[in-house]
Amino acid sequence: MKHTFNTIIIAITIIVTALVFANAFKNRNRTNDIIDVTGLGKKDFVSDLIVWNGSFTRKDIDLKLAYVQLNKDREIIKSYLTSKGVSEKEIVFSSVIIIKEYNEIFDKEDRRSSTFSGYRLTQQIQIESTNVNKIENISREITELINTGVEFSSNSPEYYYTKLAELKVEMIAAATLDAKLRAEKIAENSGGKIGHLKYASMGVFQIVAQNSSEDFSWGGAYNTTSKRKTATITMKLQYKID
Repeated sequence: MKHTFNTIIIAITIIVTALVFANAFKNRNRTNDIIDVTGLGKKDFVSDLIVWNGSFTRKDIDLKLAYVQLNKDREIIKSYLTSKGVSEKEIVFSSVIIIKEYNEIFDKEDRRSSTFSGYRLTQQIQIESTNVNKIENISREITELINTGVEFSSNSPEYYYTKLAELKVEMIAAATLDAKLRAEKIAENSGGKIGHLKYASMGVFQIVAQNSSEDFSWGGAYNTTSKRKTATITMKLQYKID
């Protein structure tokens, strides 16, 4: 009788232990019933704002004469730009920068001395416009000014987009949908379906030139040298699997 009782106790213990391990295994698997996916939002667009910078300079031993020459150049530049259809409101001239320049002279003993060679006056000009194509063309034709005797230096135009906020929202939605579709497909192939969203994280907003091999940056890239750009953003989502 005692032997039978012990046998029953052992059997019950084995069953209970098995149930405990089975339940623990089941719960462990439940905690892993999640899926992590990354979705991509991508869009090509054309810049709608251009910023073009340049500068012009004059040098003379007489400061007043240098100012007179620079003022004449400024009027020539303004007249040239307005004749091309640029609004005066789009043209901004900076304050004049004055630099005293010297020529270095070495005597027979290789001793150095310097003599004053004149005042170099420089003024910056910036044009900001939504008429991207017009300003772009003018920046390419600016050598016409140089032919008039104006010592003009032109920088490459910079291209921007004024609707970045709207674009970013649109791309976040696209990246989120892309991630959800990926999660649904993975769950479907595994014989399940996605449940509620547990976690979401937005990646870095990147803007690069279209069809370029530019490197992405951890802090986000913003290309300003190309008129045609490609914007991308990623969304990392975590779903519960039912």
